[in-house]
Amino acid sequence: MAEEHIRREAVSDQLYVLLADRILSGALAAGTALTAERELAAGFGVNRHAVREAVKRLQQARLVEVSHGGRTMVLDWRRRAGLDLAVQIAERGEPSDAYDLRRDALEMRACIGADAARLCASRRSPEQAAAIGAAAAEYARTGPDLAALGAADVAWWRLIVEGSGNIAYLLAFNSLVGGALTVAEVPSEHRAEELLDVAAHLRLAELIAARDEEGAERLARRMLRRSVTAKSERSAG
Repeated sequence: MAEEHIRREAVSDQLYVLLADRILSGALAAGTALTAERELAAGFGVNRHAVREAVKRLQQARLVEVSHGGRTMVLDWRRRAGLDLAVQIAERGEPSDAYDLRRDALEMRACIGADAARLCASRRSPEQAAAIGAAAAEYARTGPDLAALGAADVAWWRLIVEGSGNIAYLLAFNSLVGGALTVAEVPSEHRAEELLDVAAHLRLAELIAARDEEGAERLARRMLRRSVTAKSERSAG
């Protein structure tokens, strides 16, 4: 019984990915009705339970909506879907003129990081300021290895985002470094200029300790924008 249940879930997962890909690619256009459950089951050679599970996941991802008449309508994912769909887009692995997920993730990171630094300078506790300063000092001792600096940088920024007191920023940060957007991460060598600027890390910790909100925001944005610029330049090249 357990093996049969696992097999059905695997089928529904595959069907979800297939239908989601068709929606993301535009093959199933927004505003059109999804093929009826019975026809989908027959067309793909699966049982209706697998179809129902797949459609349920599409609904949770806000890719479709079940109307009052019982029809399942395809939604405009650009207007209705959330950040958790980013991984589905990235896994398609197809270039698009409409978006560059790696660039977009870096731009989002720069915006969140800059404002989180501002809020942290305003809201941090003395203990949080001390931890951020200590982490910056440890960062300075890490050495020039980019992989090690990348890991230390994530840990340091986590302290800053936590110090901002903004739970939405913290959850977005989790997605950017270890969740839905992990697939959009730019290799550390592409972020070399940002990671090797030890002085900026130390200075930002000082600005946060001094409760200099404007200075912290300005420096954080300058630091994080470097990787956005580097990504754009590499893409153009």
